[in-house]
Amino acid sequence: MRALFIALLVCAPAFAQQSAEEYFRNLPPQKQEELRQKFRELQSLPPDEQAEARQNLARLEAMSPQERAAVEDNYRKFQQMTPEERAQIQQRWQEFKQLPPEKREDLRRALKRVMQADPKERAQILENMKRWQQMTPEQREEMRQKFREQRQEQKEEKREERQERRQERRRGG
Repeated sequence: MRALFIALLVCAPAFAQQSAEEYFRNLPPQKQEELRQKFRELQSLPPDEQAEARQNLARLEAMSPQERAAVEDNYRKFQQMTPEERAQIQQRWQEFKQLPPEKREDLRRALKRVMQADPKERAQILENMKRWQQMTPEQREEMRQKFREQRQEQKEEKREERQERRQERRRGG
């Protein structure tokens, strides 16, 4: 299903300028065969998954040019990931769909950060995620506590810096 959605995503801009049939006929034979295979995959899906693919396509077609460009950019970034990174992202997507809406929103922000990261930073983020998953609940809680303490220290440092600046201004500079 994802494969067809991706194929449609890549082809969609061309559909706007010409009919799908014309577009298909102008493709190289190898691309035509790839699309035929994707179509067969779609046909073999259960009806609910076919309906989901159609809904995804309708959402894509309804997007503004800027939104569509962002989707296409994210797709290109996804394709640049290693197969292991892509598999990890896809696994997380399945887990994501089972979460409550507020938790999904938190994770959307985190995923956006991963997708916008340069490849080296993205690799580090994914490695950290992998280490996090391998931790015991006790180790995770210990790390959370360290993060809380670091955040508190940073807040205190900023507060002290603001106080120092205020005092300097009061003294005349």
